[in-house]
Amino acid sequence: MTNQNLLDLQSMEQLPESHAWLPLDHSPSYGPVNPNPIPLINLKNPNAMKLVGHACQTFGMFQVINHGVPTNLVEEMEDASRQLFALPIHQKLQAARAPNGVSGYGVARISSFFPKHMWSEGFTIVGSPNEHARKLWPGSYSKFW
Repeated sequence: MTNQNLLDLQSMEQLPESHAWLPLDHSPSYGPVNPNPIPLINLKNPNAMKLVGHACQTFGMFQVINHGVPTNLVEEMEDASRQLFALPIHQKLQAARAPNGVSGYGVARISSFFPKHMWSEGFTIVGSPNEHARKLWPGSYSKFW
């Protein structure tokens, strides 16, 4: 799926076949829910690297604490992300990743390895975000750094 064929997920009224991973009449049966919370990795712990490896192998994700990034910066990044993904699809496509490119808006690069399209969108930034921000917010891009 090319970036130009991205679905406007907010306007969907029914599941397109291109995104149906299971037959529409299939009722999945899920195994037991993992009762353990997402692993919390304290980067000040001398065993942090080992704990990250274990969390990836056994849980598939983790949360990091004591990383040194100020809380207000994390909150600003979360807010900027919400603003980005709330934009209309035509505006996000102004910063679409080139077919062989690395950075920009689009579907996950790994999506071509799957038989169905993913229900996701992403934005990858390699290097400075200036070029992409100018395309997305021509009149107010400077607030993003």
